[in-house]
Amino acid sequence: METMGNLRRTHYCGTLRARDAGIQMTVAGSIAKCRDKGGVIFADLRDTTGILQLIFDDSTDRAVFEKASGLKSEYVVIAAGTLREREAKTDKIPTGEVELFVTELRVLSGAQTTPFEVRDGINVNDQLRLKYRYLDLRRPSMHEPIVVRSKIAKVVRDYYDEQHFVEIETPMLIKSTPEGARDYLVPSRVQPGHFYALPQSPQLYKQILMLSGFDRYYQIVRCFRDEDLRADRQPEFTQIDMEMSFVTEDDVMAMNEGLVKRVFREVLGVDVETPFRRMPYSEAMARYGSDKPDTRFGLELQDVTDVLRESGFAVFKSAVEAGGSVRLINAKGLAGALTRKEIDKLVDVAKTYGAKGLAYTRLTADSVTSSFEKFLSEEEKAALHKAAGAETGDVLLVVADAKNSTVFAALGALRLAVANKCGLIDPDKFNFLWVTDFPFFEYSEEEGRWMAMHHPFTMPRAEDLDKVESDPGSVRALAYDMVLNGCELGGGSIRINDPAVQDRMLKALGFSEERARESFGFLMDAYQYGAPPHGGMAFGFDRMVMLMLKRDSIRDVIAFPKVQNAGEPMSGCPETVEEKQLRELSIAYAPIETEE
Repeated sequence: METMGNLRRTHYCGTLRARDAGIQMTVAGSIAKCRDKGGVIFADLRDTTGILQLIFDDSTDRAVFEKASGLKSEYVVIAAGTLREREAKTDKIPTGEVELFVTELRVLSGAQTTPFEVRDGINVNDQLRLKYRYLDLRRPSMHEPIVVRSKIAKVVRDYYDEQHFVEIETPMLIKSTPEGARDYLVPSRVQPGHFYALPQSPQLYKQILMLSGFDRYYQIVRCFRDEDLRADRQPEFTQIDMEMSFVTEDDVMAMNEGLVKRVFREVLGVDVETPFRRMPYSEAMARYGSDKPDTRFGLELQDVTDVLRESGFAVFKSAVEAGGSVRLINAKGLAGALTRKEIDKLVDVAKTYGAKGLAYTRLTADSVTSSFEKFLSEEEKAALHKAAGAETGDVLLVVADAKNSTVFAALGALRLAVANKCGLIDPDKFNFLWVTDFPFFEYSEEEGRWMAMHHPFTMPRAEDLDKVESDPGSVRALAYDMVLNGCELGGGSIRINDPAVQDRMLKALGFSEERARESFGFLMDAYQYGAPPHGGMAFGFDRMVMLMLKRDSIRDVIAFPKVQNAGEPMSGCPETVEEKQLRELSIAYAPIETEE
């Protein structure tokens, strides 16, 4: 292999256009593809900005031509020459009008045959791609998100800096606190038997910063949660975290609408309309069955409980008598697409989300077929069709359950399944929405108690304070989520700054005074010295990049993501460690025995 010698890169491949023809330059990168046409060699050179064609012909120095004839995919080279217009232009790549006639070539590194082709459009197992992630990231479709991610981060920093925010780093080794997902624990060597936690978010620290007089804080920060993975979840992820003093929820929302508008304009060239639409949590659930509704299409939920309250169909009647509801989606004009076979698939979707089944009525020009209408009187059928706005060509999808949460979850999932199946979603739309007025409490069957839907430091609405002890389920929080195309882009709240109110909320959540002090004592102490009203929010940075680039998974926008078992295929972590390391940490490993 050779060295660069006196050659130094002067231009990046992907930036060159016809206007640059005639310039002498030096480029560097990896060979994406090489073609020997007998007397003429074409080599596609790839760097971080794109691809440029190199050309060697019978006028090329013989030694350079011979060297070029040995080029193979992924060889790393540096090449000098003159940029010229191509005879056969192409619009398949941005540099398709030009090529570099090479006069000097140095091969800096060879390469073995790769386990898969380093190009877009390949069909290769995800596990293999992630094992060789350094090759996967060379492909333009995987390289671009990492570059765009960097651009977004810069815009975020510029915006907050202009708005007088201070970027402050908070600790990575913190105190483990309850009321969240499982912590990642880090043992302390110098204090045997004691553990740090990796932060699930900087929540307590950013509130402390407001009490420290910084007024406006932000950071782009790594966070950690030990939870099961899915397409938009990773054990380590990145937040855009911010907090402001002397604000209301309107101030926080306006500030972050401005951020989103700026990011979309500067990175995508898309003008996002502000202010964003706002919708209370109760309305979002009633209309869409979700607290993060995708509003790019209709298929809204309809409550037909009153129509079917005295129905002869036992499934409906028992659900209503138990305090639940009967709701439906009218898939208007979709009877042709939603055949009986397709409806059977939707039954499985409904059951996945807790429903005991899915009732349906399918109205075609030939007939009306239904899984339940034979149990209804003619008056009930007529009233149902009228309430649902049913017409020929429609399909009614009905779910009933004693728990409204189950009805919402099942129908919310069904409307997405139908929209995806029938092509109702415009992928080019960016529909933003604020969901507001979340419940402060949610009841955990597993824990047998009320828990905070967001976190214990969220301010309840003043008009609901008198219900904290008597009717906790009706207490609303000054909390808000920014939703984009059915995904939670970010969320936050106004925080409690009154120690008496904070004590009251912790008691309502089942914290004894001793446990509250053990978990949050440093914050409670800080409140005694004056706390400004404050609030903020955090964006899922990985999710923001994913949605902006219309990717299906946040793994596509993270350089080295984890897979379903929380492992990282390239390096092989997590891995066992030497006994010596465990002894230094005063840790003994005892495998948990499982029953056969």
